[in-house]
Amino acid sequence: MILVTGGAGFIGSNFVLQWCARNDEPVLNLDALTYAGNLANLQALEGNEQHLFVQGDIGDAALLGQLFAEYKPRAVLHFAAESHVDRSITGPEAFVETNVMGTFRLLEAARAYWNGLDDTDKAAFRFLHVSTDEVYGTLSANDPAFTETTPYAPNSPYSASKAASDHLVRSYHHTYGMPVLTTNCSNNYGPFHFPEKLIPLMIVNALAGKALPVYGDGQQIRDWLYVEDHCSGIRRVLEAGTLGETYNIGGWNEKANIDIVHTVCALLDELAPADSRGVINTVTGVPVQQYAELISYVTDRPGHDRRYAIDARKIERELGWKPAETFDTGIRKTVQWYLANQEWVTGVMDGSYRDWVQQQYEVTPA
Repeated sequence: MILVTGGAGFIGSNFVLQWCARNDEPVLNLDALTYAGNLANLQALEGNEQHLFVQGDIGDAALLGQLFAEYKPRAVLHFAAESHVDRSITGPEAFVETNVMGTFRLLEAARAYWNGLDDTDKAAFRFLHVSTDEVYGTLSANDPAFTETTPYAPNSPYSASKAASDHLVRSYHHTYGMPVLTTNCSNNYGPFHFPEKLIPLMIVNALAGKALPVYGDGQQIRDWLYVEDHCSGIRRVLEAGTLGETYNIGGWNEKANIDIVHTVCALLDELAPADSRGVINTVTGVPVQQYAELISYVTDRPGHDRRYAIDARKIERELGWKPAETFDTGIRKTVQWYLANQEWVTGVMDGSYRDWVQQQYEVTPA
């Protein structure tokens, strides 16, 4: 059995679904079901005895001890995290509590369990920590991409809390000998992405005739990684990664935010034309002809990093992994998924989410 933390969130749920589709090994899924955790993501596993869900917090040391003792996992895959930069700016404490203290308590529980294993099981155990490229800071236009040896320079409370968790994981390997692995990924996109992040927010708002808020000039550059590719990379690191090592997982897809928004609009124009859906601009009351009409520029967020880029050659060279999707294939699959799963979208668009978006993006027409 493996233990997955945060397995009802965006990346975690995709990982659990892929895992159960590819092998018979049971999954113990621990998730606190905060706003971004959604059991509807796992509906396909309803009644599947391979998947055991437990609602709980990684900060609950007593619960963690019970789960390790009862289920005896051979590996921990640690996805659970607060991950939205904007939320970390307005409420950083939750990020420190979950990402730093939660990771610490999980490491302590795993270490106590690992110390009690016999030599064979001890050697086979793995603790894989899933992190982000944001720990490396920001790049200028001509800087080389982040490698696994790039110095840490986090610029938001979110990235600082993830950097702290990375350092804790590393220290448990070097101090206690724990068999840890760390992955740092670029921006994920794909099915089950909570609609506060760029790509799903654009899709959901466009279909509703709402403004498409773009920070600043929209020229912030990110590397984009289709979530199923990320999950396959994690599985490969779990299977063959060198203990104590870090592996950057990227999509080789550097794109400016405004280009992402125009790509999403163009795909929606093709797959769900605004005129055939009767989409009305909620600001002007005028029928929408093309979704790009809804683009609105908003005040940039504080400390907004200009560019991220992942050099993923190490994982390809050492473990033979590279992404299967290009951005063109992945973004088309993503838009098609959201169009086909409007019931899921409706289910996550509750009052607290709408309040958050209204508070965060005070938009004006372009």
